[in-house]
Amino acid sequence: MAATASHSFQASSRIASTHPQLKPSSDSQISNSISFSSQLRSFSLKSSSSTRQLHSHRISAALRTESSSGTVVVDISLSPRVNSVKPSKTVAITDQATALAQAGVPVIRLAAGEPDFDTPAIIAEAGISAIREGYTRYTPNAGTLELRSAICHKLKEENRISYTPDQILVSNGAKQSILQAVLAVCSPGDEVLIPAPYWVSYPEMARLADANPVILKTHISEDFLLDPKLLESKLSEKSRLLILCSPSNPTGSVYPRKLLEEIAQIVARHPRLLVLSDEIYEHIIYAPATHTSFASLPGMWDRTLTVNGFSKAFAMTGWRLGYLAGPKHFVAACGKIQSQSTSGASSISQKAGVAALGMGYAGGEAVSVMVKAFRERRDFLVKSFGEMEGVKISEPQGAFYLFLDFSSYFGAEIDGFGAINGSESLCRYLLDKAQVALVPGDAFGEDSCIRISYAASLSTLQEAVERIKKALISVRPAVPV
Repeated sequence: MAATASHSFQASSRIASTHPQLKPSSDSQISNSISFSSQLRSFSLKSSSSTRQLHSHRISAALRTESSSGTVVVDISLSPRVNSVKPSKTVAITDQATALAQAGVPVIRLAAGEPDFDTPAIIAEAGISAIREGYTRYTPNAGTLELRSAICHKLKEENRISYTPDQILVSNGAKQSILQAVLAVCSPGDEVLIPAPYWVSYPEMARLADANPVILKTHISEDFLLDPKLLESKLSEKSRLLILCSPSNPTGSVYPRKLLEEIAQIVARHPRLLVLSDEIYEHIIYAPATHTSFASLPGMWDRTLTVNGFSKAFAMTGWRLGYLAGPKHFVAACGKIQSQSTSGASSISQKAGVAALGMGYAGGEAVSVMVKAFRERRDFLVKSFGEMEGVKISEPQGAFYLFLDFSSYFGAEIDGFGAINGSESLCRYLLDKAQVALVPGDAFGEDSCIRISYAASLSTLQEAVERIKKALISVRPAVPV
C-alpha cells in the first residue's frame, strides 16, 4: 500500500507540471509534448477491493525532512475519501491543451464546456456597477433576497414550479450546488443512480459522500435516454438519489415529457428515492425539443432538488453563480454545508445574476442569438461527421456537445503511433496528429464515443473537421459497421 501512495503522489506532481519550453518546430517536439493520456492513466482508480481497503486503512506515506533536532518524518498520506476520487479528465485535458497553445502549438481546443460568447453587456455592466457602487461585501449565506426572489419568479414563469426565497440556495456555481445536495441527502452505503453517459463529476460526488454510484447504461440507438425498465430493475432499499441531466452533458439528449412522466411514476413508488434534476442547459435547446422541469411533474415537487445556474445560457462561466431549489428541509441542510465551507456567492456576481434574469423569458434576444449560432454549428458537425465512414451519431437536441461513436476505428494500427484501442487512445492520436483536443468518452462512462464541444466559432469547427478527417483518412474502420 505504501508503494501505491508513492505512485499517486508522484502522479500528482507530474500532472501539475507544465512545458513552457515547448516549441512547435518539429513533429517530434509536438509528439513529446502531448502526454495527457499517460498523465491521466496514472490517475486510474484502484481495483474495487483496493478501494474498499482505502476506506478501512489509511495509506502510509512519509517525507523525510531535516530540522535542528535531526531528521523528522512527516506524514503526507491523504484521506481515503480523496484517494477514492478520480480527477476530472475534462479539466486535465483542457489544461493540457491550454498549455500546448500557450507554448505555441496550434491546438484547436474543443474539450471545455464553455460558451465562446462574451457575457451579454447588460449583465457585465451590472457587475461593473456593483463594484463602482461599493457592493463588494459579504451577502447572506443563501444569497441576496433580491436574487433569490428573481429566481423564484423565473422558476414560476418558465418552469411552472413555485418556491419561496427560503427554498432557494445560491452557490458558487451549479457544481457546488450539486455536490452540496449529494452530501446533504446521502448516507454512507446509499446508492446514487446515474444514467451513462454522465457528466464526469456525478460518480465522484457520490464517492465523496461515501455513497455508491450505480451506473445505468443507455444506448446511442435510443438517443442515450434512460430506459424506465432498467431504472426499476436497479432500485433497492439503498437507492437514495437519481440524477437526471436534461439537456444532457455529454450527449445533448433532451428527455421528452412523456418519458419523464414514466420515470416519475417509478420514483413515486419508492419513498426513499429523491431526484436531482440538473437543468443547467435548459435554455440551450433546439426546437421542436422542449424542456420539462422534473419538479413540475405530479407528485415530484416534494422529492426533487432542482439545480440551475448562469454559466451556460448567459455565458457567465467565470462569474461562478448557480442555485438549488427544493423543499426547505433539504435546502437548509445544503445551506449548512455552504456556511461552513465557502459561505455566500460573490456579491458582484449576484448583482449580475439579477440582471441576467431581467433580460426576458428564457434570456431574451441575447440568449436566442447564441442558441441560433449553436444550432448552426451542430447542423454543420452532424452533416460533416455523418459523411465519415464508421461514425455513429445521435443528433443532440440541446446543450453544445456532440457525442460520436468512433468504436469502429478501435483496433486499427497506425504507423508511428500504435493501436487505437479505445476512446482515450483515439483522442491522443487526434491531439498528436490533428492537434485537436477532444474528450474521450470513457470519462463519461461510454468508451465507444468521444465528446466534441461546439462552443467555438463555425470557422474553428470547420478547420477542426478538416484536420480530423485528414488524420483519419488513412485509418480504415477496423470493425465493420
